[in-house]
Amino acid sequence: QDREEQDRYRGGRNFRGHWAGLEAGFNNYLHVASMTLPEEIAYMSLDASKSNCFNLNFSQVNIGFSRHIGIVTGLGVTFNNYRFENQNSIVEGQDGTISGLIPIDVSVKKSKFSTLYLNVPIMLEAQIPAGYSHRLNVAAGVIGGLKLNAWTKIVLENGEKNRVNGDYNLNLLRGGVTARIGYGNFMIYGSYYLTPWFQDLKGPNGYNLEPFEIGLAFTFND
Repeated sequence: QDREEQDRYRGGRNFRGHWAGLEAGFNNYLHVASMTLPEEIAYMSLDASKSNCFNLNFSQVNIGFSRHIGIVTGLGVTFNNYRFENQNSIVEGQDGTISGLIPIDVSVKKSKFSTLYLNVPIMLEAQIPAGYSHRLNVAAGVIGGLKLNAWTKIVLENGEKNRVNGDYNLNLLRGGVTARIGYGNFMIYGSYYLTPWFQDLKGPNGYNLEPFEIGLAFTFND
């Protein structure tokens, strides 16, 4: 019995999860679990193919229960671009809510809303033998975010650029669920944020949106 406990302890110390690394993918948002937005906030509609994210997970902590099962946590930053489908931007309106902004007498080439968050996940990961030296890795858990910055950017047809920083009524903190599956150091991941993204009744026309992202990850767990 003592020998088994010692082996389990040594195995736990050797557990290495899959978080630290680089991630890239696409992001979007839902309204009441639907990608169809109410007509009043059609200005928030996105060009999904050009709404992307890039994440750098620079710190990782492993808590092993055995060599191939454990808890993974750490720190990372996520940079989200939400590219608007129409020739508009957004602004905080006179009533304090987010509203659409259509530039006057100019032609918009592209417009986007961007955010930067510091992320902390807590995931349970299991590593399953698959092949000679690699394993199938499956992890799921919760993820929290701290807003670092938010801004809009408009590029006009004449090349002029206009960037406006602000908080855009976003809550300072957000939380959600995250999961990933992969082979070796290559993963497919997804995150869905469940807590209110915008402050109460201060989102687009008073509505709230639920952001999510999905993409590919290359991790450094060795």
